[in-house]
Amino acid sequence: MRERVVITGMGAVTPVGIGVESYWHNLLQGKCGVGYISRFDTSHLPVKIGAEVLDFRAEDFLPKKLLKETDLFMQFALAAAREALQDSGPAGAPERMGVVLGTAVGGIATIAESQEKLCRTGSVRISPHFMPRILGNVAAAQIAIAHGLTGPSLTVGTACSAGADAVGMAVMLLQRGEADVMLAVGAESILCPLVIAGLHAARALSTRNGAPEKASRPFDRRRDGLVMGEGAGAVVLETFSHARRRDARIRAELTGYANYGDAYHVTAPEPGGRGEILCMRRALERAGLTPGEIDYINAHGTSTPLGDRVETLAVRAVFGALAAQIPVSSTKGATGHLMGAGGVTELIACVKAIEEGMVPPTINYDEPDPECDLDYVPNHPRRVHVRAAMSNSFGFGGQNACLVVRRYI
Repeated sequence: MRERVVITGMGAVTPVGIGVESYWHNLLQGKCGVGYISRFDTSHLPVKIGAEVLDFRAEDFLPKKLLKETDLFMQFALAAAREALQDSGPAGAPERMGVVLGTAVGGIATIAESQEKLCRTGSVRISPHFMPRILGNVAAAQIAIAHGLTGPSLTVGTACSAGADAVGMAVMLLQRGEADVMLAVGAESILCPLVIAGLHAARALSTRNGAPEKASRPFDRRRDGLVMGEGAGAVVLETFSHARRRDARIRAELTGYANYGDAYHVTAPEPGGRGEILCMRRALERAGLTPGEIDYINAHGTSTPLGDRVETLAVRAVFGALAAQIPVSSTKGATGHLMGAGGVTELIACVKAIEEGMVPPTINYDEPDPECDLDYVPNHPRRVHVRAAMSNSFGFGGQNACLVVRRYI
């Protein structure tokens, strides 16, 4: 029999709030974190909007020594990890505690900035911290060093499903007996001219520059692309037996995880939702739940015309006649697309929905799309008794990940 896995701690850094309670409160309030990018000059760029974490002060979370040694995505990761571990409380033996971190592109903003400086000045004088700042695995290493975690340390780079896959990898390590406690983290900060230009060329980004707060509009008929966000989420996962031995507060049980690929295209989802359907079905099976036992779905819902339509189709294929009755919301209307961080921050939203019996809204949902015809919880939160929830994360390359979490009983 597989060991049960439970969630005992959570941490979040997002464009709508730093800390889980601030993040959750502002989701329910319908706050939007999208605005004009302030970190660099966008006058020459076709897209001038993003969801920045504006109030983050790294010195409030990190020792001074680390400020120059870490990229911003690592700083977000360290802050979220610290909150999650504090929320969980004392854990166990260091060699039985590990970390899995998910990130799509690691320190690409540092790479782009350093390359631009090198070309502009001609100087090859690069910071000795350059390489450690750009490597995705060093974020996990910095977390392990900060907290003395000498168990498994792994990094997952599965695009926009990286955070969810970090959770899934952590679950597998726990169930294999490799650790008693795993910290799963998703982190991203890729806001830079190079990435904006690249995603715009791929026709992925919203160009609604005149109204930033209305740009991310999942499932709405007038959606025109995703809005890049940034941030981090972290959850402490434990075997049930270990959590019970130390009398930990159990916030929820992680019961299902699946990862399946489209094997279709590097940027577009398979039109029939093949991989997404398989992923949701397997996650349900592994959770030991039927479609009728899911009370809330946190959709991937990026606000792209094709992606939202295909996800709607896939949900209908999995849930059948029940699909229209299940609240489905995308919190990306508020946060933008947090890339590798989204899978964990959105899992946290599912746990909070279970704890508080409230489902966060899909903001900016104003005009229904006939091809997106589910209950998207438009613009206002809803009181719902949530026993079990599903979180979807789908990424470039046909990467599909699905998590199922339920009330601990």
